[in-house]
Amino acid sequence: MLSTLFHIPSRLTLGGWSLPLFGAGVLLAVWAVWAAVAVARSIAARGWRETVTALGLPLAVTGGLIAFILPALDDGQGVPVRGYGVMLLAAAAAGTWLSVRRGRALGFDADTILGLGMEIFLWGLVGARLFYVLEYHEQFFRPGRSLWAALPETLNLAAGGLVVFGSLPTAALAAWRFAARRRLPLLDLADCIAPGLLLGLALGRLGCFLNGCCYGGPCDLPWAVPFPPHSPPWLDQASRGLLPPGTAGWSLPVHPAQLYAAIDAALLSGLAVAFTPLSRRPGEVFALVLTLHPISRLLLEAIRVDEPPALGTPLSISQLISVGLLTLAAALWWWLSRQPLRPLDCPPAGPSSGRPIEEAPP
Repeated sequence: MLSTLFHIPSRLTLGGWSLPLFGAGVLLAVWAVWAAVAVARSIAARGWRETVTALGLPLAVTGGLIAFILPALDDGQGVPVRGYGVMLLAAAAAGTWLSVRRGRALGFDADTILGLGMEIFLWGLVGARLFYVLEYHEQFFRPGRSLWAALPETLNLAAGGLVVFGSLPTAALAAWRFAARRRLPLLDLADCIAPGLLLGLALGRLGCFLNGCCYGGPCDLPWAVPFPPHSPPWLDQASRGLLPPGTAGWSLPVHPAQLYAAIDAALLSGLAVAFTPLSRRPGEVFALVLTLHPISRLLLEAIRVDEPPALGTPLSISQLISVGLLTLAAALWWWLSRQPLRPLDCPPAGPSSGRPIEEAPP
């Protein structure tokens, strides 16, 4: 566990000048110049409407983060750089990289995949955080605490606290709107990015391990991992009476469920990539991911102890959602089975699939 990697100083010293780095400071000025250049270049290439659509939300979110969120995270030593947040950014970068590479083979240019990836990432974060805050609302909105006082903690994504399944509705809606706006085939886009989403999930779970969340139950296996005092597993075990009263030692060794999930997601990502040449209809790669990931999540949740049973069932909320996703996957496979097949040696081409048309030989 390594929750905080280091701190970024809140002030920048240049000669005899001490300037604020965050808020109305140096970083915001640099962002403003960069944003102005990016907007000007985009307007020249695409026009106002496409510029606002593509850059409006990312620039607004980045500017708000620099101006308001980062100053609120200052803990006196500077702004902490969390292991969870770093792995979250690494997850976004790796997932986008894989999707761009796959997009070239499927006829999608890099700008299209980058734009789609940005929208999915941002809206996925919104959904994942919103789900977490609603599920654990008592941690954020304690009695007597105002909404304004709870806002910085609510928005502190780098400290951890995302529910992967919470990102699905917002990310799916963002992908649908992106495809409709650019008149691109949604199922082909889904096939393109599905393995990248799993690769990103694998790295994100490493962030969970650094943060100490999403932990498993006590075990005596050779690879069991103890966590330090006041970490989520330690606090959970202390509340259950599994640790001696007043103990300052580490937690009992537990299943590294985060590492299990990371390995699982990486393997599923590789499987989805390997299955791509064998798919016979647009959407089958995405359907495979939608089938296998909920199954593995159902099994992994049996090892985790951080989520209680929900809605009067013996299943956690994540397991219940997994059952729902499996139902959707079955419906999607049924619908795909009614679509025409394409030959294995003849990948689809043409504007309806988002792939370039190959000229017929003379």
